[in-house]
Amino acid sequence: MPFKVMGIVAGRHGGNSEILVKEALSAVQEAGGEVLMINLFDYHIEHCTGCEGCTMQMGEIAMDPTKTYKGCVLKDKDDLDQIVTELHTCQGVIIGCPTYDLTPSSLYMKFAQRFLAYELAFLLEIGIVKEDPHTVAGLIAVGGSCHDWQTLTLESMQATMFTQSMTVVDRFMSTRNGRPGNVLLRPEQIERARKMGENIVKAIQTPVEERTWLGDPDEGLCPRCHSSLVYPGDEHWDGVEFPWECAVCGSGGDLVKQEDGTWKFVLAENGLIRDRNKNEARAEHLNEIVQTKLDFFARQGEIADIRKKYKEMTFPTIVINK
Repeated sequence: MPFKVMGIVAGRHGGNSEILVKEALSAVQEAGGEVLMINLFDYHIEHCTGCEGCTMQMGEIAMDPTKTYKGCVLKDKDDLDQIVTELHTCQGVIIGCPTYDLTPSSLYMKFAQRFLAYELAFLLEIGIVKEDPHTVAGLIAVGGSCHDWQTLTLESMQATMFTQSMTVVDRFMSTRNGRPGNVLLRPEQIERARKMGENIVKAIQTPVEERTWLGDPDEGLCPRCHSSLVYPGDEHWDGVEFPWECAVCGSGGDLVKQEDGTWKFVLAENGLIRDRNKNEARAEHLNEIVQTKLDFFARQGEIADIRKKYKEMTFPTIVINK
């Protein structure tokens, strides 16, 4: 079966992120896959303005399927629409992203935070995307120090996968690579990138319903997405609550101390009811957005005067000399 994998680089040309993605794509290409690679520095991408145009449209269509989705209001102003359209033709994606201070680079986040307007499950539902490519993803975080200075990078990257219905089957952290090309001094990391490419091919060639995690089996705490971020659960808008939740995928359960003194995150019987890997769970979030919007519109008259007060409130600012 023909398959295509896109590499996405959010680091400088010739840098460590690009080198690792190229190595992974080489393994895909050698396995017979079609590959393409983009470096986000080569494209014009506008910041999400928080206009809510996409979610407002989605909510309206959810209530009235005869309405038409016009997409992101920025789609004709930059290159993102063409990139995501191409991404929807791929069965795999491999992303390399540098971290400068715990989190992914701002360039990657600017790119990924525009994904909501291209929510794949929704576009499939209304027929804009004709076929689910069931895309699998591999994530590479690159930093100059160790895990303690990259703690939020892989988790943040993984959190951007859900709107595109991409299943992360492998991820790894490339550490102690502070200068461009530094990773070439670490052959074990080059080999790890190649293994990721092989894992992406293996996942693509596995029936969708049989796909599973192919990375380090001991990675992270969450048995669902292998994130290391688990937090005390809060009550959801509809009353669902768990003692502990995964901050990335939303799975719920409890922390259980093992005989050897280590802790294990054990999923509750209904622990996947908020699993963001599932289209229906994300659809429930859309329902939450719709209900919140309807409540606001029904009550906005209550805050008209105070809202006007804050709109007219001004403070000194910074004037940039040009």
